[in-house]
Amino acid sequence: MSSEKNSEKYLRIPPWLRVKLPTGRTFNDTSKMLDDLDLNTVCQSAKCPNCWECFSRKVATFLIMGNNCTRDCAFCNICPGQIEPLDADEPRRVAEAVTRLGLKYAVITSVTRDDLDDGGAAHFAETIERIRTEHPECKIEVLIPDFQGNLDALKTVIAAKPDVINHNVETPPELYSEIRPQADYKQSLELIERVKQLSDIHAKSGLMVGLGETDEQVYQVIDDLAAINCDIITIGQYMRPSKAHPAVKRYVEPAVFDEYAEYGKKLNVPHMFCAPLVRSSFNAAEAFDKL
Repeated sequence: MSSEKNSEKYLRIPPWLRVKLPTGRTFNDTSKMLDDLDLNTVCQSAKCPNCWECFSRKVATFLIMGNNCTRDCAFCNICPGQIEPLDADEPRRVAEAVTRLGLKYAVITSVTRDDLDDGGAAHFAETIERIRTEHPECKIEVLIPDFQGNLDALKTVIAAKPDVINHNVETPPELYSEIRPQADYKQSLELIERVKQLSDIHAKSGLMVGLGETDEQVYQVIDDLAAINCDIITIGQYMRPSKAHPAVKRYVEPAVFDEYAEYGKKLNVPHMFCAPLVRSSFNAAEAFDKL
């Protein structure tokens, strides 16, 4: 038996990661509404463990610009595939979903679209503006790709004035060649820093643990994000979407996540959201309120 299979055998999912599925009709109602509007969510596409809870609370994170990605990050369940043209009606349908769900805080993310000159920045802006027009009271958070370092693309998103711009570093730089080979750690940090330099929009970033990093490397990422005045840092446990994805190297105990949070607080990070089931858009409204 291979060492990987041995590792999988003994790394059983710990009790704190076992999710109890809620009962009731709201989950199915949310899912059906999204299907009716022909909208993707990262909740479903990325196999988020919190999907049942969020859908049952009538909360979803919209995934725009298709369901296939131009990149192939090892940890992600959203895979490369046939890239479709942008759907000009999608911003309207996202705004309608905000109406139907009664959202006071909307989170929009996307697949990475390196095939587009602006990486899809204008499509993000159109979606933000459509929600703003129909729901001026709604707070908006966008989780954006790196736009390959394109400053004009970032400025396009900034000009649309979301309340939070999130871009995840995902993992320490030592693991990028294995886990995130088409991205650049310094470029991701630069994007977050530019948000703070060019606007008064809150900046947010996050990473996963369990991919082979050390705690010292996690603390270094927190150092790096604190140094560029990142407002919100999220840290959660990597959970393998399928056997085609990298195996979990370790399950980090809840007490260690508390230590990550305390470390960030000592560096004056305004809000640290660290726990095994934390994902970058999970309970995003609550994280924003704590600022």
